[in-house]
Amino acid sequence: MVQGTVFCMIGGALIAASDDLAFDFLGYLFIMINNVCTAANGVYVKKKLESKELGKYGLLFYNALFMLLPSIVCAYLSGEIKPALDYDGWKNPWFLGQFGLSCVMGFILMYSVILCTQHNSALTTTIVGCLKNTIITYAGMVVGGDYIFSWTNFMGLNISVLGSLVYAFITFAKSKDTKSSTVVPVVTAA
Repeated sequence: MVQGTVFCMIGGALIAASDDLAFDFLGYLFIMINNVCTAANGVYVKKKLESKELGKYGLLFYNALFMLLPSIVCAYLSGEIKPALDYDGWKNPWFLGQFGLSCVMGFILMYSVILCTQHNSALTTTIVGCLKNTIITYAGMVVGGDYIFSWTNFMGLNISVLGSLVYAFITFAKSKDTKSSTVVPVVTAA
């Protein structure tokens, strides 16, 4: 059943993409690269959490540390370092407070992803991540103005979302059944 929901999500995405009127090959290529990297990261995080080598905070720290140099190189090559350093908002306390809050929220997001992966599978974490985008997807169809409606595309998106919802229901119902069927021995003092 779980495999069926994953095939439903993939099939819905393929149906939606088959009639995407704003098709951009480079955009789809980048999305597929992101999908592969996200899946690899989820599996790697799960494997490292199970081995107890680093722990949650160690994974967060080394993830940030290892991405620091590539991020700086990308920012330098794209010419974004100088405008960022010259930004006038660095002197504004409201901006600094919101920037700091943004950093804290980034930590909370990364911590919650690692925590979700620790207690569930990497696939479940990915599906939950997709589900959080469901509202954004439907709102973007109405508000954004850049969605080009077609019935094939719309039905494909709905099939994919339905697969995500059914997967989440099956996974969390299964974990609830497992927890409720666990017998706790009762020891009485004589």
